[in-house]
Amino acid sequence: MLTSPSQEGKGPKRRISTSTPAKPSRSAAPSQAPPLSASDDLNALIAKRAYERYAEQGYRHGCALDDWLEAEREILSQAHPV
Repeated sequence: MLTSPSQEGKGPKRRISTSTPAKPSRSAAPSQAPPLSASDDLNALIAKRAYERYAEQGYRHGCALDDWLEAEREILSQAHPV
């Protein structure tokens, strides 16, 4: 689409950065993910089991909450109290 001379220069102008991103220093320690907490592990186990239920039932849609709750019941019933 062609713009008329009266439309040129109107609207937001974007700046393009020409600087290069800063490189991390060699003295910095490699970044590591924070250690997982027990609740993170529990959520991962429940999510995995919920997906297994989803697959077992033919990938039916609309039952994600039911799959999650049943998986949660299964996982928590297997957990030993601390």
